[in-house]
Amino acid sequence: MEAPDRNLALDLVRVTEAAALSSARWLGRGDKNAGDQAAVDAMRLSFDTINIAGVIVIGEGEKDEAPMLYGGEEVGTGTGPAMDVAVDPVEGTRLLAYGRPNAISVVGVAPRGSMFDPGPSFYMQKLVVPSAARDAVDLDAPVADNLKAVAKALSKDVDDLVVFVLDKPRHQQLIADIRTAGARIQLHTDGDVAGSLMALDPKDMVDVMMGTGGTPEGVLSACAIRAVGGQMFARLDPQSDSERQNLLDSGVDLKRVLTAEELVTSPDTFFAATGISGGTWLEGVSFSGSGAVTHSLVLRGKTGTMRRIESHHTWDKLMRFSAVKYD
Repeated sequence: MEAPDRNLALDLVRVTEAAALSSARWLGRGDKNAGDQAAVDAMRLSFDTINIAGVIVIGEGEKDEAPMLYGGEEVGTGTGPAMDVAVDPVEGTRLLAYGRPNAISVVGVAPRGSMFDPGPSFYMQKLVVPSAARDAVDLDAPVADNLKAVAKALSKDVDDLVVFVLDKPRHQQLIADIRTAGARIQLHTDGDVAGSLMALDPKDMVDVMMGTGGTPEGVLSACAIRAVGGQMFARLDPQSDSERQNLLDSGVDLKRVLTAEELVTSPDTFFAATGISGGTWLEGVSFSGSGAVTHSLVLRGKTGTMRRIESHHTWDKLMRFSAVKYD
């Protein structure tokens, strides 16, 4: 037996809340860069209060374009555990810019050296399923076979299933195959971290996520998968000749199938996500004249605990000491 120790995810949620509160001011205003920058600035300031010696493995921007939370940047106070950090200050910048649902702010953390470094990879093929189906699917199997296997594992019929797919030209054949198999589809323009989490959440109508999305988003999703179960099967899937050549020059095996356990090798993960634009899965930021309400998901790998947190922020108190100007 162990005495309860510190749940770092409960500190990280303050980071995603800060990013969500700041970026939500840009909801529907058509400027995705401004919304993203607001989230980055708030996230960086909030990380300065977290007692970790963190290094960003999954970030955004380049060092010469700082402040952008670039790969290799050190975050946290420098004291406490040495951790790998994955961030997406706004997952779904276009969703935010156009006022569409499911833009979220996300942070994942795991012990130093445990996160997969995507290097020059931008895209990967993914198949995400809940715990009951983790041993039932194969990334190389036909779409119809995987859907039958998921349906059987979940005690459903194939036509009961809902599949999350990004609405991209590269998925035309995948969409056709899913429809031929008889399953239903939710098409989303962006947001495959949210899609992975929907597939894991028994309260959400999504049962499985399929298709090619971002490699950094895959590692972020793996932090959550390690915490709550389920499985991701993934393979690097370059979408341009230059990306393919860079991966080959790096000695990457483009045929290798990666699991969540290989994307994040430690089970001791921490994950936090806060809704920005809202949606059926995670509500967004709601402002009033005196404050705001945020809704977050917090996960801890060691215990498998999932928390949903509704936070009420009051400007007249918060702004007395906050370095982030929310109002």
